[in-house]
Amino acid sequence: MKKALTMDPRDNVATALAALEAGDDVEVLSHTRELVRHVTSNQALPLGHKIAIAAIASGNDVVKYGAKIGRASRNIEVGDYVHIHNVASDRMPLTENMLGHTR
Repeated sequence: MKKALTMDPRDNVATALAALEAGDDVEVLSHTRELVRHVTSNQALPLGHKIAIAAIASGNDVVKYGAKIGRASRNIEVGDYVHIHNVASDRMPLTENMLGHTR
């Protein structure tokens, strides 16, 4: 089974420890390697990218390492790939032109 890692109990995303394909069962582990939950990946995502471990409504905070890293720009379901296509960054606002597409 593939694995993902969270660093803080407040996190609503985890970091994939292997590349994931849609439909992969993923064990989500805490930083102490305790099982937090299981999720199923809804999309493929690369190693080191974020997967949602809780539903995040549009406009709500995306939390990694116990800190807000952005806001959901659309509803995010458990198991979704979390990246610039569905998160508005607080650190570096991206324009549609920079993204190369429209949302």
